[in-house]
Amino acid sequence: MAYRRWIYFTKKQKSEIWDRWERGESMSSIGRLFDRNWSSIYPLLARTGGIRPPERRRSRLALALVEREEISRGLRVTVPSPGN
Repeated sequence: MAYRRWIYFTKKQKSEIWDRWERGESMSSIGRLFDRNWSSIYPLLARTGGIRPPERRRSRLALALVEREEISRGLRVTVPSPGN
């Protein structure tokens, strides 16, 4: 028996799976679309009980990438070598 490599679904693929599931398509037909068995689709749907999870959003308290870059640049201080 040949085993397939583990694949990870992209954000776009997950969205497509959820769209099809909500339209009432079976896991088998969704799996065929991605050339996978239904058992590859099941864990994604089962994690939330077949209900699409809310879109992930970053906390308003988390630092933005620009802010993190600014902090990292501020922390990088050149230290003079001994004897100078």
